[in-house]
Amino acid sequence: MKKYLLLLVLVPALLFTLLPQAHAEIKAESFSLSPFIGGYTFIGKEHLETAPDFGLRAGYNFTRHFGVEAVFDYVPTEGKKNSNIGHVNAYNYHLDMLYHFMPEGQLVPYLAAGYGGQSREAAAPYETSRPAFNYGGGIKYFITDTVALRGDLRHLILREDGESFHNLEYSVGVDFVFGGVKEAPAAVAQPVPPVAQPAPAEEPPLEQVPAAEPVPGHYKYCVTLHGEFDIDKAAIRQEDKEQIGPVCDFMKQYPTTTAVIEGHTDSVGPPEYNLELSKRRAQAVVDYMVANCGIDRSRLEARGFGLTRPIASNATDEGRQANRRIEAIIDCAFDVKEVKPPERLCMALVVEFDTGKFDIKPQYKDEMAKVADYMKKYPTTTAIIEGHTDNVGGYDYNMKLSRERAESAVRYLVDNFGIEKSRLTAKGYGYTRRVAYNSTAEGRAKNRRINAIIDCVVTK
Repeated sequence: MKKYLLLLVLVPALLFTLLPQAHAEIKAESFSLSPFIGGYTFIGKEHLETAPDFGLRAGYNFTRHFGVEAVFDYVPTEGKKNSNIGHVNAYNYHLDMLYHFMPEGQLVPYLAAGYGGQSREAAAPYETSRPAFNYGGGIKYFITDTVALRGDLRHLILREDGESFHNLEYSVGVDFVFGGVKEAPAAVAQPVPPVAQPAPAEEPPLEQVPAAEPVPGHYKYCVTLHGEFDIDKAAIRQEDKEQIGPVCDFMKQYPTTTAVIEGHTDSVGPPEYNLELSKRRAQAVVDYMVANCGIDRSRLEARGFGLTRPIASNATDEGRQANRRIEAIIDCAFDVKEVKPPERLCMALVVEFDTGKFDIKPQYKDEMAKVADYMKKYPTTTAIIEGHTDNVGGYDYNMKLSRERAESAVRYLVDNFGIEKSRLTAKGYGYTRRVAYNSTAEGRAKNRRINAIIDCVVTK
């Protein structure tokens, strides 16, 4: 028996020193299967010898800290000398709750407690079953993301005929982990910029800022031109030319403005066909504005999006008609004031956030007031608040952080300016829509931004 106990101690110790380091953790919503071997001591008046213990645990972690395990083990033992007890097979079964300390680390200590029973098989009249409470603790050492060595110590208290019997169980085993979700890192744990980044020349080229949001220092006015085109045609119908007039008038009134003309289609036909058709229809509007309104071609750009950006269901004739549209996205300097945008206004909010934070600082009240004042002036408007980040941290973390920043801006507008919550929507884009290179502190600061996309129904 002494040799057996010595191996029980030395084998895990050797494995702890020889196995490579691993970056692992307890994952929420993960399952585990844990075979184990150990020793079992019957304390006091049990009159049974200390014996080996063989068992299996099956567990589930609700969170990184809390989990539950079903346990079954088998102890083949013998009665002590001078007793009338022969060979005894003892079976333990219990359901335990576990609490993990430092679950994000490679070495995870835990406490455990549970309730179950013990059944024994032996020559009559020694067969018996007893309820059993157990408590104790242990430690898990992850050698990979899905495998951990484990040591466990339990005190079992059994009851029979008003008496308490005490047993001690000590074991080592292996945890095999399945599934689980890895939690996003806490915001305070994010590294502080600057982070080593490639030089600007090595970063992918900056993509053009999406037409739905402004470049820094500008607003954007968005006008949807609902016109119908003949099948497979890009020519503008006579009755739809009147809708282009307000766009021309606006750009004539403000000669520093530029515009992106977007073409969109329904879902009838192959995607490649619709993409090309939408480009031709957008180009037809550009050509019309140049030829009939005198707008310089350098101020206009045609883009086609095909069927990729529907605004209604393509399952109905009305929805498909709504999706066959042209949108004029007019880029304006900040000095364009007191102009009612026909449909949408997009403004960039110059708000700086601390690394990993999403709260709006008091000094940005005037910046937030731009949105609030406009929405109060036009009470039929609604707005989408968009959050954006730099590339410090992972994709999932930045998506969550950008949503939190947008939601923080929504709460700020509600709490400080009395804008109705039903008029505001928060959306996060993470680092997917950068407007500057992330290789410099200045570029990252520009990418940490908030946009307000205001949909307008301006009544005259």
